[in-house]
Amino acid sequence: MKNIWLSIFVLILYSCKTKSTHVTLKKTNIPLYVGTFTDEDSNGIYHFLFNLETGELTNQTLAAETSSPNFMVYSKNRKYLYTANRSTNPNLPDYVSAFKINKNGTLTLINTQNSEGKSPCHVAINEEGTIISNTNYHGGTVSLYQINKDGGLSKAIQVFNHNTENQTSHAHSSKFYKNELFVADLGRNAIYQYTLNEGKYNLKSEAITNTPGNPGPRHFTISNNGTFIYVINEYGNSITSIKRDNSNFKTIDFDSTLSNNSTGKNFSADIQLSKNEQFLYGTNRGENTVAVFKREAETGTIEKIQNISVEGNWPRNFTIDPTGTFLLVANRRSNNISVFKINQNNGKLTFLHDVKTPSPVCLLF
Repeated sequence: MKNIWLSIFVLILYSCKTKSTHVTLKKTNIPLYVGTFTDEDSNGIYHFLFNLETGELTNQTLAAETSSPNFMVYSKNRKYLYTANRSTNPNLPDYVSAFKINKNGTLTLINTQNSEGKSPCHVAINEEGTIISNTNYHGGTVSLYQINKDGGLSKAIQVFNHNTENQTSHAHSSKFYKNELFVADLGRNAIYQYTLNEGKYNLKSEAITNTPGNPGPRHFTISNNGTFIYVINEYGNSITSIKRDNSNFKTIDFDSTLSNNSTGKNFSADIQLSKNEQFLYGTNRGENTVAVFKREAETGTIEKIQNISVEGNWPRNFTIDPTGTFLLVANRRSNNISVFKINQNNGKLTFLHDVKTPSPVCLLF
């Protein structure tokens, strides 16, 4: 009997020890990839560790040596990374690249494909994770690529040329939404709409809404339910808010991104919704600020509540961490990344710190 009770006691101790050693630990540090222009001191794509509790960026390393990877996107399984690259050799075409992500954070090149235009500046992935879109600023074209089984890219399966005899296109960004592809064309002052039919994307609308003047749509974001589209205008330093009703689009709001006392030239750049979609953020190059807007979920209208310095020069791109707690800004000309804390109650930003890195222009969590 004594041996039986001893055995039971040992089993209980083992069980407790086993449970205590299987406690799930919270992952504090996550990777951040930084795309750059390599015409100065940068060599390609850099890798950082980002602390989700403190917002600190550490362990900067060169993840891949590549030419001006100025925009990036993950594959859906996050095993691969795709970039828009500007060639440093004027005799070679610009291109898009596919990389395999290694366990240590470095990147291994799988293949490259011709961008089918000049100055590629944005890449996006469809919801199924099977197609990459690329926009070419100086070429005025949009190219689509199939993702192969090994994560590499096929040759372009479709190329859309937005140039006309009277207008020069500057295709600047694109986004997939379900079976649609939207493209912001800064040169032709329009948001294009393509729809998928029998495996091909076809142009449905060259301008989903009429925009007075020439504000220059650059980047845009779409609400999760697809009802609202927010476009940041590079020339107009403004945000156009658009509401969708089935196949109809209507401009419902038009707001300045600049401070009330702003002077001098400015070129607005990037735009994103907060994780809870209660707030909207946009960057200003020249004024060098982040504009913060409060958003009404039902009506889709926005109201500016803050302009805060980016603590740097020429904020081209920014990102929000996966928890929605921090906002990070890539300041190209001052060679630094600024980290802000997001107030979860009112959406306003507080500057925390920054880290030096060469020519940052795209940030990817």
